[in-house]
Amino acid sequence: MNALLETPAVPMSEVSIESVMLDADLFVKYRSPEKAFALLRESLERSPRSIDLREKLRDICIKQKNLNEAARQCLALVTLYIGREDFDLAYDRLQEAKLLDPRISVAPGLEAIRRARRPEFAVNRDRSPQKVRTDVTFAGHLGYVSIFDAVQVIENAKMTGLLVLKSDMCLASVAFNEGKIVDAECNGRNGTIAFREIIELNSGTFEFTTAEKEFPVVINVSSNTNYLLDVLTELDNERAEQQGLRSVGNELN
Repeated sequence: MNALLETPAVPMSEVSIESVMLDADLFVKYRSPEKAFALLRESLERSPRSIDLREKLRDICIKQKNLNEAARQCLALVTLYIGREDFDLAYDRLQEAKLLDPRISVAPGLEAIRRARRPEFAVNRDRSPQKVRTDVTFAGHLGYVSIFDAVQVIENAKMTGLLVLKSDMCLASVAFNEGKIVDAECNGRNGTIAFREIIELNSGTFEFTTAEKEFPVVINVSSNTNYLLDVLTELDNERAEQQGLRSVGNELN
């Protein structure tokens, strides 16, 4: 009896998953969303990597105003879409998770997408001992704490100040007014052009110091998360275009 209880559940077939989703729709139609929720959660225990089941549960939770659960499903979907290398949908679900539950940190998701798109970020990260100042608001190593995490801390605390990043490649800075990104400088450039270089940094140190006065607004964003996603998407699209051009060039040669 105990052996039977310990046997892992058999994953559901595609036909079974489709049947579950149809039943869930019927439960919702006949005003029994709690039954639809229970059915989908039970099915996900058997097939936790089913994107269709999670998307259906996410959709029902949003319609029923269960935003916390919807956000959790969005985060789970981010991981699944990264696994399928569908990065556009991963970005979309990550952004949606933040909109559904502003308390959620999207930094781990952003870092996961970046590493998946660019495997070189997952290796050769410089974690050698480096001096970090202690007379600043907070500081750290980019090998341990990503720039996304640093931005998240500043945003959540609504701090005004300057984030200085030091690496072998550059000395850069990002200015914040009440937690929002308003300017960036890197290698003699400023604004979004500079931030595009900064977002690629994965080694070196960072130091954040608060400021009494706000900085001039060069980068006007309504949401740091949306801005980060937009910049990452632009960079990914440009790389895809460049790879396409190189492939065409190789074929012509």
